[in-house]
This record gives sequence, structure tokens and C-alpha cells, in this order.
Amino acid sequence: MPSEQFASTSGVTPKEYVVAGLGNPGRSYARTRHNAGFMVADELARRHGGSWRRKKRAEVAEISLGPASATLLKPTTFMNDSGAALAAYRAEELIVVHDDLDLPVGAVRVKVGGGAGGHNGLRSIISRIGPDFVRVRVGIGRPPIGMTVTDYVLSRMEPAIRESIPRAADAVEAVIESSPEAAMNRFNVRV
Repeated sequence: MPSEQFASTSGVTPKEYVVAGLGNPGRSYARTRHNAGFMVADELARRHGGSWRRKKRAEVAEISLGPASATLLKPTTFMNDSGAALAAYRAEELIVVHDDLDLPVGAVRVKVGGGAGGHNGLRSIISRIGPDFVRVRVGIGRPPIGMTVTDYVLSRMEPAIRESIPRAADAVEAVIESSPEAAMNRFNVRV
């Protein structure tokens, strides 16, 4: 998205965002369903010229979206301890991007607040900083009969999930550009 779209004429000081893409570090996890959040963070860094470096239990990239600034994070603590990494990064607004078993494969939804819904990464974050943050959810669907949830989320993602990554990055940009409510109106429609 061009930076001009984020320009504000209201004179209000732009907010600072932390955008945390959840996943597991390491090459063996790179293309798994559980790493959808990492892939969205990578897409945002690519779009906005961010370069990754290690800092405070995370890979970090600083980007600008018009007048707003965002710190992109990929926690290096593994999914189940994501809250430990995020606790070190405070900003006015937190957006967490994560895989979601309860959404159809490839769906993207925006949500504000709520519980963990069985997601251990969210559970860790909520236990450290509370539930009041924006979530961008990337649908990965349910495992087939006979496959455990753990095996499913840690197996390679199908093309439909990979194809939804740019749309999830669009959703993050919409939250920052407009508001969580505007992003929900745009992305939380059944296709």
C-alpha cells in the first residue's frame, strides 16, 4: 500500500504499533501451519522495507506506514512462550497475527480481545499482558480424523494458506490505516 494512504490531516500524533507474528523459530518450522504469523510479519517487512535483527527474545524489524510506526516481531521463544517475548515490547497498540484452527483454510478475520481459544501462543500472551489486543487470524482449518492437533499445526501448510498471507498483511495495514472496526467490516465477511 502506498504510504500516502496512511497520511493524516487531523494533526493527531500517530500511534506506535507492535505487530507480533506468532510462530516457531528454525528452518524445520518455516512452512508449517503454525508459522502463518511469521509469514505475515515477513510480508509486511518486505512491503515496507523492514530488515530483521535479533533483539530481546525476538526477530525485530522497524517499519513506517505513513505517519505510523510499527515494530514487527517474530518471537524466538517458541509459540508456547510467546508472551515472554512480547512482554519486553510495549506500545500503544498491539496486533497479534496467528493461525486459527476454528477458521476455514485461507480465511482471514480480525478480532479485538477475547480468550485464547485453545491457542497456546495466545494463552501465553494473555497471561503476561492481558487479553485486550487486536488479533489478525489466519484460518488453517481442522486436522483430519486421526491426526492430532499438534501434528497438524506443525505440518506443512497447503497453498490456500500461503495464498492468504498477503490478505492477512492487508488486514494488519487496514487496522493501522483505519481502525480495528473498519478492518473487521472489510475482512470479517464470508466469501
